[in-house]
Amino acid sequence: MNATRRILVVDDDPGGRRLTRATLTRAGFDVIEAHDGEKALAALRTEVPDLVLMDVSMPVMDGFTACAELRKLPGGSRVPVVMMTGLEDVQSIERAFEVGATDFITKPINWPILAHRVRYMLRASSAINELKQNQRRLSNAQRIGDMGDWEWDVRQDRVIASEQAFHIFGHDAAQGVLRSGGFFSTVHPEDADRVRQACEHAITNGDAFAIEHRIQSSGALRYVHQQVEVIEHDDSGRALHLAGAVHDITTRKDAEEQIRRLAYYDTLTGLPNRLLFAEQMHKAIAYAERKVQQVAIMFIDLDHFKRVNDTLGHGAGDELLKVVSARLASSIRVLDSVSRSASGHGAPSIARLGGDEFIVMLSDVRGAADAAGVARRLVAALTEPVTIQCTELYVSGSVGVAMYPADGTDIDTLLMNADTAMYRAKEAGRGGFQFYDRSMNARALERLNMETLLRGALDRSEFVLHYQPRVDLTSGQIVGAEALIRWQHHERGLVMPAEFIPLSEEAGLVIPIGDWAIDAACRQIAAWRATGLNPVPVAVNLAATHLRERALPDQVARALRKHGLPPTSLEIEVTESILMADPELCVENARRLNEIGIGLSIDDFGTGYSSLSYLKRLPITSLKIDQSFIRDLATDPDDAAIITAIIAMAHNLKLRVVAEGVETEAQRAFLKAHHCDEFQGFLVSHPLEATEFGRLLEQQRSCRALPAVA
Repeated sequence: MNATRRILVVDDDPGGRRLTRATLTRAGFDVIEAHDGEKALAALRTEVPDLVLMDVSMPVMDGFTACAELRKLPGGSRVPVVMMTGLEDVQSIERAFEVGATDFITKPINWPILAHRVRYMLRASSAINELKQNQRRLSNAQRIGDMGDWEWDVRQDRVIASEQAFHIFGHDAAQGVLRSGGFFSTVHPEDADRVRQACEHAITNGDAFAIEHRIQSSGALRYVHQQVEVIEHDDSGRALHLAGAVHDITTRKDAEEQIRRLAYYDTLTGLPNRLLFAEQMHKAIAYAERKVQQVAIMFIDLDHFKRVNDTLGHGAGDELLKVVSARLASSIRVLDSVSRSASGHGAPSIARLGGDEFIVMLSDVRGAADAAGVARRLVAALTEPVTIQCTELYVSGSVGVAMYPADGTDIDTLLMNADTAMYRAKEAGRGGFQFYDRSMNARALERLNMETLLRGALDRSEFVLHYQPRVDLTSGQIVGAEALIRWQHHERGLVMPAEFIPLSEEAGLVIPIGDWAIDAACRQIAAWRATGLNPVPVAVNLAATHLRERALPDQVARALRKHGLPPTSLEIEVTESILMADPELCVENARRLNEIGIGLSIDDFGTGYSSLSYLKRLPITSLKIDQSFIRDLATDPDDAAIITAIIAMAHNLKLRVVAEGVETEAQRAFLKAHHCDEFQGFLVSHPLEATEFGRLLEQQRSCRALPAVA
């Protein structure tokens, strides 16, 4: 290895250079020469040797100046420089070290030991360079890994720390050595006693320890993990020297907190989610059981929230949910302050379970009266108008209340019973609250059983259509019919649509049932035609969601072809709510139906939120005035004015007007006098089975007009 070591000899004495070369060459070194300082620097700029032997007294540039300049060159700081001098005064030696010399040799040189001195200097230089490299690697590793180390001399109360440890503890590394009080002064005040006690225990008993705590410095808060060991102790076991490794775990803690928030909090509203709420509820119930207290659970569901999503989009729905969550939180009395972390017993908690469902828990309530007061505030908070995307919305919420322990002693039971009470609040008219009672379970079970039976009703062919005639007010002739669906329940008999259509919508069956009704009506029309009757057009009621099905026009066309019917045999009736959800798709489907030749009628007109601009765009053929306006026609002048306005508007739009629910001659006379086109109602006939309606058509063919039927 020595053959590869290169020595630069710098001396203005040629004889000295030759002797030095000869000595070192025999020892296996590669020697290069320079006769003054400037030449030495030129050689160093070309190649950095392993060691420099430099004379002090030289012309042009002396050894002191050359050594100082050498240290400034790239790589020059690592080269050992041995100054050769005949000057034995202390000042020259001190100056040599000041300019960066590694060692010195006095002249005359002891030639036999020169090679040994050079080998020693090279080994020492390698060791020093390796140590510096290791220190640099350790420093880089600590910096990259956010780690540092420190040692504490307990007897002298001196803490020596790495640069990164100073940085983590918020100190300037230039301070060098600190006392323990100064070094640990940045520990967070709330953690200081815990850290101090751990250190005192380690000093007293000689035990290692690990601890996590916070550091607060210059307004910044960091989390650290410390691993501390005793590296020296006295005969009694008391620690004399502690060594610690400190790791900045702030990033990890932040990630853990983010994960915790994702796991326990709703990202949209910032409220606790179902998982965190269940934990809060478990603690509240356990506490209430020990203290013999009551807990109220309130299940909240927004009314008609889907309409907002369908009409304004999911972005508007999300914005509404944020407003609602804030209102629910603020509606709970300020004294309680909404607890978002279950920080104390007796504080209420509010969570979003998903969609438009929220839940509130009130701990330590005195009774139902307290819960009712909060429920009223919750309901009232939701009734205030909300402006979303420049649109003013009126929303409401239905609230179900269950009490611990009266309505359940476990989380699942209480949530289920509060949910059941909420559905009862919806059935009672929405926008209110209901307390749970045991009778609700029977009703909920019945509802579940009804849904199960409803799912199999299509397969069991349990649905039937009844037909109510539509009569021309001028001629008295039947000019159409409305097909009304009934469920022939095997136990309850004939079930009216008001009882099962809402359930079918919730169960996702409304479209299959609508498809069945279209096919059944076409099949019956074909059957009447086969008996020689000339049947009138039959209108089938479809849910608004059905008109948004892109496949609807094709489904209707297939049914007509299947039964060999002209398009004029069938009409489609939908409510005004079609104009609230995806009106563009509704208009497209309505136009496709119109191209087939299917008439479209708006049912229950006047009870929804029709936009006249969309009415103009829809290819509808008629409007049906809701029976609520007909009922009090003779006594309520406002209803008479509304009906007159609807008829005038419809005629201006070239639409037929059909009045529903006509039951008296006075109502028929008013409608006829104001040029209403058609009517239907009990004045002529209840909805009839297909056979009876066929007889009615046969009677009309024979008599040409129908008498009124009470």
